[in-house]
Amino acid sequence: MNSKLNNRLHVASGNYIISKKKNVALDACLGTCVGITLCDKEAEVGGLLHLLLPEPPNPQNPWKPEIYASTGLPLFIRALCEDGADKYNLEACVAGGALVGPVSRQDLDLDIGGRTAAIVRTILKDAAIPIHKAETGGYFSCRLSLDLNTFESSIQPLNTQTPPAVENFTKPTAGEIAHAIQLVQPIPQIALKMTRMINEANYNMSEVAREIKQDQIITAKVIRLCNSSFIGLKIKVASIDRALVIIGEKLLLQLLLTASLELFLTDSVQGYSLCKGGLFQHALGTAIVSRELAELTGKASPEIAYTAGLLHDIGIIVLDQFISSVHPFFYRRTQIDGVELCEVESEKLGITHPQAGKQLAENWSLPDNLADVIRHHHYPEKARVDPELTHLVYLADLLMNRFHVGQVLESLNMEKLPQRLQKVGLKPSQFSDVIELISQKIFDPQQNNSIAIPQL
Repeated sequence: MNSKLNNRLHVASGNYIISKKKNVALDACLGTCVGITLCDKEAEVGGLLHLLLPEPPNPQNPWKPEIYASTGLPLFIRALCEDGADKYNLEACVAGGALVGPVSRQDLDLDIGGRTAAIVRTILKDAAIPIHKAETGGYFSCRLSLDLNTFESSIQPLNTQTPPAVENFTKPTAGEIAHAIQLVQPIPQIALKMTRMINEANYNMSEVAREIKQDQIITAKVIRLCNSSFIGLKIKVASIDRALVIIGEKLLLQLLLTASLELFLTDSVQGYSLCKGGLFQHALGTAIVSRELAELTGKASPEIAYTAGLLHDIGIIVLDQFISSVHPFFYRRTQIDGVELCEVESEKLGITHPQAGKQLAENWSLPDNLADVIRHHHYPEKARVDPELTHLVYLADLLMNRFHVGQVLESLNMEKLPQRLQKVGLKPSQFSDVIELISQKIFDPQQNNSIAIPQL
């Protein structure tokens, strides 16, 4: 359910962890989401709750009460008391509820983080639980941590580095950018073939299986994916042929393409990724959300939407090397100052990752609809080949950016969100419902499609 690294446990959105005293720390990366720690130091028990939304659309029948402040926090308090805490000895720490990225009128109207934090404070006040420390609202993402050895809570920005002087950075020339694009090796021919097969809905799986078997690295990655929580099979898969029988052609193609792309999304020490594996996890999450939105709206093929979501940020592969020396500057501008990523890239690099991605897509001869998504996923109204598909990927990228923070340097503008929702048949009032739907697929580690998968 949670990833453990150096005695630290990550608490996913819509979940909580409660524990007795031990040499472990609990962490939650928060943007719009709100995190709460509650501790009874005398009983030596405490926990951390990671909330996603203020209240369920149907209070009488919430899909998963831990997601919502109004239902999750009372549940969390009861669970702590059942584990030995005295309600009247509990102390709270509250963080999150920020306006992440470029702030629009839509952000202010929805006020998801603000409403979640307000409900948390009301419940804690009614329960007579004092808030020992709090940092809510604002414009920055943070990490809420609870040390289960001392039962002390801390709130830290996800990155506290000071940006270097801008004058020390030399903007790459157009020739250097073009050379970097040419140096990027194309994804394997089998991956390009799978992309075209998905795009054309023309499957020749016997041929694909034969080719995949000749690549031991891809074969091993796909089999590991099949046997991970990403798929959630109850039986083990030991071969590509067996995987084809059990999970079917469409899903196997998605896994093959996913495994191929993972080879390319290697993270630099200080680039677009904010954590180990962040680029790949963001791409995979965006792919899953794109597929679910396509299923919900009927505006695109789910398989094509998955592929488009997986490939949307390939331009980062080209530009990652150029921003590593000024990573703190990019971090501050996008994550703290709230400037749209493409604006910062254009200013400092003279090119954006969607523009670089479009050139890469052309070099790889990707289908026109996918190249169009890659080029316009930050501003989907500019798409010309398949605007609805581009809008779906924009929304998926936005949801990952706002509600699964701490993975990549990115910020998307919500200023035109009502029109962008309307383009795929959704109303602004349905945005919270979409978040709830996506949370079932992305933020719940119990779901088969959780992105909390093992490293490939």
